[in-house]
Amino acid sequence: MTTFDQPSKIKNLFICCLCPPRVLRLWTCRRPRTKRNLLVGTACVIYLGFLVSQVGHVLPQHKGGHQKISSRSLQDAAQTPFLGIPLDGTLSPPDFQEPQHGSNGTLLPPNVVYITLRSKRSKPANIRGTVKPKRRKKHTNPLSYGQHFPKAAFIGQEEAFAQQPGRATHAAGAMGAAIALEARKHQLDEHRHKGMATRERGHRRPGGISGAIKAQPQPEESNIRIYSESSPSWLSKEDILNMRMLADSRIENIQEVPAHKAVLVVFAKGPSTTGTACKQGHCGIIKRPLDMSEVFAFHLDRILGLNRSLPSVSRRSEFFQDGQACPVILWDSSLSPTDNSTHSSVRLTWGRYQQLLKQKCWQNGKVPKAEWGCTEIHHYEWSKMALFDFLLQIYNRLDRSCCGFKPLKEDSCMQQGLKLKCNDQDAVDLTHIVQRRHDRRHLAFIDNKGFFDRNEDNLDFKILQGINEFPESAVSVLRSQHLREKLLQSLFLDKIYWESQGGRKGIEKLIDVIERRSKILLTYINAHGAKVLPMNE
Repeated sequence: MTTFDQPSKIKNLFICCLCPPRVLRLWTCRRPRTKRNLLVGTACVIYLGFLVSQVGHVLPQHKGGHQKISSRSLQDAAQTPFLGIPLDGTLSPPDFQEPQHGSNGTLLPPNVVYITLRSKRSKPANIRGTVKPKRRKKHTNPLSYGQHFPKAAFIGQEEAFAQQPGRATHAAGAMGAAIALEARKHQLDEHRHKGMATRERGHRRPGGISGAIKAQPQPEESNIRIYSESSPSWLSKEDILNMRMLADSRIENIQEVPAHKAVLVVFAKGPSTTGTACKQGHCGIIKRPLDMSEVFAFHLDRILGLNRSLPSVSRRSEFFQDGQACPVILWDSSLSPTDNSTHSSVRLTWGRYQQLLKQKCWQNGKVPKAEWGCTEIHHYEWSKMALFDFLLQIYNRLDRSCCGFKPLKEDSCMQQGLKLKCNDQDAVDLTHIVQRRHDRRHLAFIDNKGFFDRNEDNLDFKILQGINEFPESAVSVLRSQHLREKLLQSLFLDKIYWESQGGRKGIEKLIDVIERRSKILLTYINAHGAKVLPMNE
């Protein structure tokens, strides 16, 4: 805006510059009213004429000034490079056009466009490593146990199930059932039209399992986590390999085992039949979430130096129990076949078992006499089993009828009515007494479902009856006060089990129970004068 655009400045300039000092004195001094009015009117007429003349000059100059400035700005802008604007095509500079003329020949002011440059939003360098994607919950139906199928559909399953101890019931009673998971067919058909890569074939194959799982998402990382340079010393390399296979391997086939409320799974390890895969150690048994204590039992067995239980891990799958964590136990084909009723490779009653403890069969390399009635099992094996079963309160092996404690309604002995047999305990059969084919001297601990809800005043001491020696390796761990530390370190390897038990807080509660029972066991050993011997024969 120029000086002439402001009327107040024009008035002040006129009064100060054009009026001589004499007029100013006449303006300020006292004069008659008529002369003053005449002077004021004359000044107003002159001022009005001055304003009219100035308006005619100011308006053309104002327009011309805008034209001049705009033309100069356009020329400068055309000659000035676009500094700070990328030349890779992400932002194109505006095109300048020639000045436009109006209808009367005057130049029109150019259109002005204001552009705001917004910087790109920077993202983290590695999204996958910082934020875990939210998994979509898969809705599946739980596996219905106890399903039987026609005998005609079953072909060649006797050999596969006869190799596993504790599976004889299935081999004899449920072998005539075709193990085709029809409930899974309906579930996988629903997934197929939703774009799921898992489906089940309905073809019956000789010696194989109907319903092959074609594709499954591979885990991004192993569920067996080892962050140190080496695994714990009580776990062998073979244990770690078996744990990783059970936890991470893709499931090739599934087959129901109604007699044991479990599912046989075959892991993908190259082209092979079911029988061959299980012989090579590529099979496992998936049990119910209620049997999760078998995972704890496996780690406790290794820490105590017993090495009698089969490798067990926890695993989640959309095919079983709505994705809940379930225990998976290694299928060991080297175990001896078992009978149907006791699931044992050696038939023993409680009375005969007590006689064997007194004879101390095969101790110190002595060959037992024929009249002693000894089995091929070494005497020390009973001591290891009794200690292991007492800490976990596993009563199914040595106290099937629950005669040594007050059972709950949920216990199997109450549901099957076995409590009534306590009047004749010597005739009660032992269960789950299993050996290996190539090693008949030692036992293998299977079906190690423990109970952590048993109070200290209701422990089953019948398990310890007749045991006068205990393994030094196990007792030394109980006395060293490092049991808690080792259990935490060992159970932490199994990521799914750790999370399913509520993290460290839940694991600590389970360890509290084992520590209290270990103190009671040590007191029992001292009170009864039991010997602590090295049992590394």
